[in-house]
Amino acid sequence: MTATTRSPAPVLECRDVTVRFGAVVAVNSVSVDVPPSTIIGLVGPNGAGKSTLFSVLSGLHRPNAGRVRFEGRDITGLPAARRARLGLARTFQRPEVFAGLTVREHIQLAYRVATRRRRIWTDMVTARGFRPADRAETEQVALLLDALNLGDLADRPVAGLSLGMLRLVEIARALATNPKVLLLDEPSSGLDDQETEQVVQVFRMAVERQGVSLLLVEHDVAMVMGLCSRIHVLDFGTKIGEGTPAEIRSNKAVRAAYLGDEGAIGRGPAEITVQPQAPEVVS
Repeated sequence: MTATTRSPAPVLECRDVTVRFGAVVAVNSVSVDVPPSTIIGLVGPNGAGKSTLFSVLSGLHRPNAGRVRFEGRDITGLPAARRARLGLARTFQRPEVFAGLTVREHIQLAYRVATRRRRIWTDMVTARGFRPADRAETEQVALLLDALNLGDLADRPVAGLSLGMLRLVEIARALATNPKVLLLDEPSSGLDDQETEQVVQVFRMAVERQGVSLLLVEHDVAMVMGLCSRIHVLDFGTKIGEGTPAEIRSNKAVRAAYLGDEGAIGRGPAEITVQPQAPEVVS
């Protein structure tokens, strides 16, 4: 008799989540699993319900029906801050930053939230400013600055930076919290081709070396097809497809609703270039 291998339990999962805004059903009984150390895609046309589902997963919105679990624990009723302390981080379509802080300070603040929460009061609320970083913090912040090519901007206030640079700052800040699951809402928006390739490298290294799981909402089909091991497709709040990139590429319902003609999606994975020696995200 051949032994069967069980798939690892999801780190993050939602079951039959439904969200209504009055008579409008924004998310209709959607279930998604995020296994350990994987990159999962969540795609669909504008208005498909992707960001609404992200808000449910991160604790910013309570579903009308369905449950959310993190490492087997029901977190449906937990607020966003409690979920963040469990290891659930996210980025937003529009980067949320502190205009008066430098790039380095954003990453330092996130690192201290995860490792030295008591220092946040003296760093942010009192007039003392940021206390000096210790060796571990200095090394970790330097790794993230280098990985995302932010070193030259490290001591500049984020006010005035381009959308692409703010996006990279937000990704670095999220990774500095050492999350177990990172929800990424349109991470390539505002990035040029070189920056997108660099972000892809960082995501792969975060999964391989840090063990992070990523759930990715993204309109760049080539990026999704080349990066994700499994993809969920929403349309008008309903999941119309789920599978590997190859399965999604050949799914007629997905093609009709979102992906378009075969030529537009057939070259996806080849358009993502990952350098073999990417900078290490974590020590």
